Parts: sequence; structure tokens; C-alpha cells
Amino acid sequence: MRVSGQSRKERTLAQRVRHHRGALFTGVAEGLPIFVGYFPVAVAFGLLAKSAALSFGEAGLFSALVFAGASQFIAVNLLASGVGIGSIIVTTFLINSRHLLLSTAVAARLHGTRRLFPMAAFGVTDETFAIATTRSEPYGTPYLMGLNTTAWLGWLSGTLAGFLAGGFMPSKLQAALGILLYVMFLGILMPQVRKDLRVLAVAGLSGVIHWALRATGWLPDGWALVCAILVSVALIDGLKGRSRKA
Repeated sequence: MRVSGQSRKERTLAQRVRHHRGALFTGVAEGLPIFVGYFPVAVAFGLLAKSAALSFGEAGLFSALVFAGASQFIAVNLLASGVGIGSIIVTTFLINSRHLLLSTAVAARLHGTRRLFPMAAFGVTDETFAIATTRSEPYGTPYLMGLNTTAWLGWLSGTLAGFLAGGFMPSKLQAALGILLYVMFLGILMPQVRKDLRVLAVAGLSGVIHWALRATGWLPDGWALVCAILVSVALIDGLKGRSRKA
């Protein structure tokens, strides 16, 4: 009886290991397009970091520990302009404040042990959030770790490659690399638009509201984006609720 019970536990453990390994590889596979999209943008950041007199190690740690494209570009520009550390911290916090919402939405659908939630939350970006939250199948921390780690490696390796490239890359090509992030985001958005036109409505309305808030200067950029998303989602969902009642 003991042998039989032990063998059942071993089979159960082996099944769980295979399941987690399969989920991890699925996350890696779905993260490869993000890796490809992040790499050239990170190359541009690596070039910028070198031009701002950061060392190779500093540039690498910047991307490894912060892992937030827009705030990294802004922070390096502020450093180069001589802005104080306190102002840079506040600015980057406001820009990244939307990740509070993104991580909350991901955590609501995430299954598995909560001990790994902080590590999984660290790797959540706009693109990994879009892929994870639009999956029809449930997912756990192994899948999200595979997805996020693949994206993180694309950003880190691109940063180091850009720094090493130094001043050999023409300035026009450096500017073009920054556009690829938006192209990649459109590639993630369009398949979801085909499934539900409300996704396009939310994205378009968010863009208009965000532009208006930035133009008026009422809110910092990070909070402006958060408010734009919340207002657009509330409006689209409200219109959908009214149409159902009608």
C-alpha cells in the first residue's frame, strides 16, 4: 500500500512537472514576437545610454532592473540634462503608474502559487499584458514567467547590443528603430480588433483622451494615460450596457 501510494504521488508530481514545463514553453513561444519587437527598440536605448555617458554595466542594469521602455528613454534624457534624482524617480513612477492596473488585471486571471506573483508582476509590460489577457485559455505563473522572461531577454540583449554598436549606426536608422515598438503593438492589437470591434473603440478613444490631457497639461503623462484608459473603458462598457437594455 505504501509503495502504491508513493507511486501515485510520483506520477502526480511528474504530471505537474510536465504540465508546468509545457506551459513555460508555450509562454516562451508566444513571447518570441515580443522579443523580436523589443530588440531593435532596445538597441536604440543602448545607443542613447552610451551617448549619455553611462557605462556598459549601468546600461545593462538599467534595462535588467527597470524594464520599462518609455520611462528609461525619459530617465536617460533627464540624466543627460542634469535633472535631480528625485525628479527622475517621480517622473518615471508616474509614467509607469499604469502598470498598477495592468498587473492587477493579470493577477485576476492568474492561477497557481502566489509566491511567484511578484516575479511574474515584474515582467508585465503593455505587450505581455495584451497577449496574456486576451488568451481564451486559463494560464498560470509558469506560462506568464515564460512570456515575460522572453520579452525581458529581448529588451536586455538589445540594450547591450546597442551599447556595443556605439556610434557606428547612422542617426536616421537610430530614429527608425524607435518606431518599431508602435508597429509591434499594432501587430498585437489588430487580431483582437477582428474578434471584437470594441477593442478598436477603446484604443481609439484612449488615444484621443490621452492626447487631449497631454495637450492641456492637466495631468502628468503617466496619470493621463491611466485616466484615458479608465474613461474609455467605462464609456464603451456603458454604451454596451445601454444598448442591451434598449
